[in-house]
Amino acid sequence: MIEQETPEGSAPEEADVEPAATQAPAAPVAASPAATADESEAETRGRRKIRVGVVVSDKMDKTVLVRIDRRVRHPLYKKTVARANKLAAHDENNDAHVGDLVRVVETRPLSKSKRWRVVEIVERAK
Repeated sequence: MIEQETPEGSAPEEADVEPAATQAPAAPVAASPAATADESEAETRGRRKIRVGVVVSDKMDKTVLVRIDRRVRHPLYKKTVARANKLAAHDENNDAHVGDLVRVVETRPLSKSKRWRVVEIVERAK
């Protein structure tokens, strides 16, 4: 076989591999150990919706009804209109009571109507 000669200024074809210094890093740096349990849960399971609302009923066992108020702009008349939804949320310790401001997070279906869970009580009713 005849070997091809390369000029002194150029490298042979086998050496076209990028040097290690120019390659991208292998893996991202892990999260700091100071991350909270809620953050690590959100990272492993994906993003979940979080809403803040007022408890309007606590008469059920381990369940509260939370009213979520929001303001939307009317598409035709451009006036700001108040809208509200009521969500059934799971309250494991029956801590939330009527009038409390609570933060709820989306979760797997817990019953026919419960798809939300109370994460924290932001403000107690006075």
